[in-house]
Amino acid sequence: MAHYYPSILPCGHFLFKGATGVPSARSTSASVQPLTEEVEDKSQDFPSSGDSIRKRFLDFYASRGHKVLPSASLVPEDPTVLLTIAGMLQFKPIFLGKVPRQVPRAATSQRCIRTNDVENVGRTSRHHTFFEMLGNFSFGDYFKKEAIQWAWEFSTVEFGLPANRLWISVYEDDDEAFEIWNKEVGVPVEHIKRMGADDNFWNSGATGPCGPCSEIYYDFHPDRGCSDVDLGDDTRFIEFYNLVFMQYNKKDDGSLEPLKQKNIDTGLGLERIARILQKVPNNYETDLIFPIIKKASELANVSYAQSNDRTKLNLKIIGDHLRAIVYLLSDGVFPSNIGRGYVVRRLIRRAVRTGRLLGIKGDGRGNLEGAFLPSIAEKAIELSTHIDSDVKAREQRILEELKREELRFVQTLERGEKLLDQMLADALSRTRESGSVPRLSGQDAFLLYDTFGFPVEITKEVAEEHGVSVDMKGFDIEMENQRRQSQAAHNAVKLSVDDSADLAEKIPDTEFLGYDTLSAKAIVESLLVNGKPVIKVSKGSDVEVLLNRTPFYAESGGQIGDYGFLYVTQGTNQQTAVVEVKDVKKSLGSVFVHKGTIREGVLEVGREVEAIVDPKLRQRAKVHHTATHLLQAALKKVIGQETSQAGSLVAFDRLRFDFNFHRPLLDTELEEIERLINGWIGDANLLQTKVMALDDAKRAGAIAMFGEKYGEQVRVVEVPGVSMELCGGTHVNNTAEIRAFKIISEQGIASGIRRIEAVAGEAFIEYINARDSYMKHLCSTLKVKDEEVTTRVEGLLEDLRTARNEVANLRAKAAVYKASTISSKAFTVGTSNEIRVLVESMDDMDADSLKSAAEYLVDTLQDPAAVVLGSCPDEGKVSLIAAFSQGIVDLGIQAGKFIGPIAKLCGGGGGGRPNFAQAGGRKPENLSIALEKARADLVSVLSEKAS
Repeated sequence: MAHYYPSILPCGHFLFKGATGVPSARSTSASVQPLTEEVEDKSQDFPSSGDSIRKRFLDFYASRGHKVLPSASLVPEDPTVLLTIAGMLQFKPIFLGKVPRQVPRAATSQRCIRTNDVENVGRTSRHHTFFEMLGNFSFGDYFKKEAIQWAWEFSTVEFGLPANRLWISVYEDDDEAFEIWNKEVGVPVEHIKRMGADDNFWNSGATGPCGPCSEIYYDFHPDRGCSDVDLGDDTRFIEFYNLVFMQYNKKDDGSLEPLKQKNIDTGLGLERIARILQKVPNNYETDLIFPIIKKASELANVSYAQSNDRTKLNLKIIGDHLRAIVYLLSDGVFPSNIGRGYVVRRLIRRAVRTGRLLGIKGDGRGNLEGAFLPSIAEKAIELSTHIDSDVKAREQRILEELKREELRFVQTLERGEKLLDQMLADALSRTRESGSVPRLSGQDAFLLYDTFGFPVEITKEVAEEHGVSVDMKGFDIEMENQRRQSQAAHNAVKLSVDDSADLAEKIPDTEFLGYDTLSAKAIVESLLVNGKPVIKVSKGSDVEVLLNRTPFYAESGGQIGDYGFLYVTQGTNQQTAVVEVKDVKKSLGSVFVHKGTIREGVLEVGREVEAIVDPKLRQRAKVHHTATHLLQAALKKVIGQETSQAGSLVAFDRLRFDFNFHRPLLDTELEEIERLINGWIGDANLLQTKVMALDDAKRAGAIAMFGEKYGEQVRVVEVPGVSMELCGGTHVNNTAEIRAFKIISEQGIASGIRRIEAVAGEAFIEYINARDSYMKHLCSTLKVKDEEVTTRVEGLLEDLRTARNEVANLRAKAAVYKASTISSKAFTVGTSNEIRVLVESMDDMDADSLKSAAEYLVDTLQDPAAVVLGSCPDEGKVSLIAAFSQGIVDLGIQAGKFIGPIAKLCGGGGGGRPNFAQAGGRKPENLSIALEKARADLVSVLSEKAS
């Protein structure tokens, strides 16, 4: 069928070109004249809901031969990226040539998270932390011409956008794209802007795939004309469709060479095109986000339409952040202080504070002390149906985690806010006195972060609202490299082209035989030493061996790779080479890389080998993998179906299972889990394994393994009546092979994430034997029977506690005695109101004794009195105490603030109450200097205050 592309003439006029590029019958004269009529806006004739736009985009490209693929998780497989930030991320290995393409062209609607410019959320019409990127991709199939024509057709024909409102940008040297837009599509040169590399040349990194871009912009104000147009003017234009022509590889020297396979990577922002089609002033007022904003406004008892700009900004922040929070929690990202967990924690806490600024109190259901974010999140979950159907299934878990995190933050928020207000007031006060620029110290920002859970970004944001800057360099020093957040280093998808791209073309996928056999003949397809291909490898060398087929399992799904040997035989089974295999991993898609060492002889490419897996270690892995499935089934029975896997390890000596849960498991729950699993083991259930379509497996109730990526056909492992999971791992044939199961530990590893470690089979026997040996040794040492060990140990511990208390009492008495001998060294400051001051070193006195001495002295010297004591209790340690009587505090001198700068001289820090503070340090050699400074500072400030 012929497609028609509207062609616009300069400054708002248009004609139509048919598929052949010939003007249509709309022109009635021999020469085409500009038409004076306005282009009809037909966009209102098409369904414009966010869901319908998404569907029409995918249908449009499906009808043009694209395979519609599901969105990848927000947690990417790529270790160089913290979160999924672009639609192309899941295709990175294909673009690199490291894995073969499964389809020549694809289309997706990808969920994305970007938080590098979170401060712009709500302030502009288009910035978001969570957004959907619609994309069409070509993997060495079509290129510029088709990508450009389809993008134009989708915009102007499929959705009827008026051609005179569309502008095009191209890379300044990309004449090919310019000609296609102008000559074939019919966009006039006045509506095509050549732009530099900063705007229109895409790089994946310092080296690697790259290429020019072309973008489509929508013009909200065509009445402003065509002269001096700036496509970066947000008040007039919005870029909504970006086309990347991945045609070069950038080399180390910066030169460009053509890629063997030219690719297309496009992105159409769903929120942006929805704004255009729904004719609303910003992305937030589209039906993708506004229902969330409306719910927040109801809880705040305000009208969005009648609100001022500040209130609208806060409502937009909540609308945006709740989308991001819901999808992050759904994809298994739980609040913590590092990595991805810090991203979601920061968003939750920012949303909580924003809600408080709006005056939201309670959960909207009558509980004024309840969490309000879950009530708003329910609306975001309601809107998720066509984005990710799994979100609704995980609703209970999402809401519970959100409630816990909000209430946990609220507990310290009020105290933190009061402290921050005081800090800001102090900073402004110092500025008025000194005339300097108001600044919050890095130490104060860290105190808010470490003690009150304030993300430093919130501190910075609040400070800037008061005209105060934050010493971020000082904050980073205080953090001591603890902060590893989603900043610029995580905001680019890094690609590189190396030897593996060429290798991928030569090495086919490895045929895996390990489900049915533990030994097989195979051909050496390639050898790698230090990542570089070689022809042969000699005895003693570490090597990576690529075979055409293998019985060795490669690490995946949490299960580690097999151990074993590769043998090269000659004649009558005479071994000429032996390779010990200690690990197997997948690379380049499904190529198995056998990592090992040449123990005998020489191994060459092309030789036939006998690949033999260590059967005992394989059995251990099978036992632990099946036991992991049973463990997940038991957890769901005991603590609830909403719990899900968050990671796993299947090793030879143990298994490890991470899962979502908000509290430690009770001893009774752990016992019940063990009872269930050992019962299923005793039932001697035969396992069933089958391969089926992914959709069929999900409909049958199969559980997907955390972090795994599945093809259209999947392997399903079922323990009938107990467990059904998608799994490519190795398993026992019968649960009786597991023999027994024992949990050895249960602990929290992050907020909302628990970890169970357990043993089964042979590892269980070893564990029990080791415990029995420990018990026998303990009984022998204590000279008691097994059943008397607990009583005997409790008695010893009680004796130890008594002895320690006696020692502490003696030390306190000694400290007080020593303090009494130095009290006479106190001196007075001031004339009208004599203040007694004592600053002394107490040698190697421990911190508790130092505290007792300070308390004694401040009481003995009587009010007003100031005491500062220091000691070096251990090598490389300093202890400092400041004790001020009430009269000193009344003068405006606080112990907590006074001791901090003194401790810094000793390489430490500290703080405390106005009347009593403790500090520590790591430089004992500076203690005398620090105490001299304390003495001088006290004399100076007390002389001034007492005069």
